[in-house]
Amino acid sequence: MVRRAPGYPAVMSEERPGAAEWVPERLSLTALREAVQDCRGCELYRDATQGVMGAGRRTARLMVLGEQPGDHEDQEGEPFVGPAGKVLDRALADAGIDPDDVFRTNVVKHFRWSGTRGKQRLHKSPSRAQVAACAPWLAAELQLIRPTGVVLLGGTAGKAVYGSSFTVGDTRGRLATWPDDFVVGRPPAWVLATTHPSAVLRADDRQAAYEDLVADLAVAARELG
Repeated sequence: MVRRAPGYPAVMSEERPGAAEWVPERLSLTALREAVQDCRGCELYRDATQGVMGAGRRTARLMVLGEQPGDHEDQEGEPFVGPAGKVLDRALADAGIDPDDVFRTNVVKHFRWSGTRGKQRLHKSPSRAQVAACAPWLAAELQLIRPTGVVLLGGTAGKAVYGSSFTVGDTRGRLATWPDDFVVGRPPAWVLATTHPSAVLRADDRQAAYEDLVADLAVAARELG
């Protein structure tokens, strides 16, 4: 099982030992969800309510991979249940992708935040070292689900898979191959990058941004058949 994300620094320190030692040997969705609650692979567990593992059917053919849980996800313990998740659900449906055929997860399993706006805690992107520390959880999910394809939602997800030189703008909407240096038992047959649905909510022209997201997801839908 991979111990770090490709192109990211190795993670071996007292504060960030990496998640590998908390990943159970016998993989199941239940085992992963239980084990992530004990994870001390990096410091993010200290300020998060709980670890948030991926959700979906064990037999899902598509994995959508985002950055990290948000405020809603951290409180509810499920991925993509906040405003961005609602955008994603609508976009998947409009692209013709069966929601039951999707496993939703994030690169980082604990919510990183900084400050508040009213009662809402404000998202702060995870550091490269935190992404690297969490990589064994993603490797375990990939080993268990064995998706046919993976959709990368945003730059953090892309860098976790392809390394720090990845940019969404260079690759979005086009099928790519799984990188050789992110070793999993059965690599996905293809990967497709697009923007994170939260970018739609921040866009000046939300409708255009949403339509672009749907168009990218439609490429994945056609590949799934």
